[in-house]
Amino acid sequence: MRAFGELVAGLDYPMYVVTVVAGERRAGCLAGFVTQASIDPARLLVCISKANATFGFAAQAPALAVHFLGQSDVELARLFGEETGDEVDKFAHCRWDPGPGDLPILAGCRGWVAARILDRLDCGDHVAHLVAPFDGAS
Repeated sequence: MRAFGELVAGLDYPMYVVTVVAGERRAGCLAGFVTQASIDPARLLVCISKANATFGFAAQAPALAVHFLGQSDVELARLFGEETGDEVDKFAHCRWDPGPGDLPILAGCRGWVAARILDRLDCGDHVAHLVAPFDGAS
């Protein structure tokens, strides 16, 4: 629908980096569709593109980390948004530490939450992950 495309083209979404671990492998991607879904209990909806290499990892993972980016995090946004994990180890190009559940936690961003995946919902070209935060820092 043309009107929908025109209206959403002008929206200014905040950017997030989502990281996951599945077995011994780490993955991460830039995510533009993240929103608070509940206050009490705390819940987020985190949408990951089916075309993204991180999608397959997130489908297997029990948890994920959502990193809240600030305006100074342009390099992190570029790394996780422009490079593909199929070709580049993104984590070799940034500072990070293993966090709760061995989730990769990126250094230097505005803050992060680690969250247990409660449910997944097919939303078209993305899958929404309903998550419950259990740890984090700001």
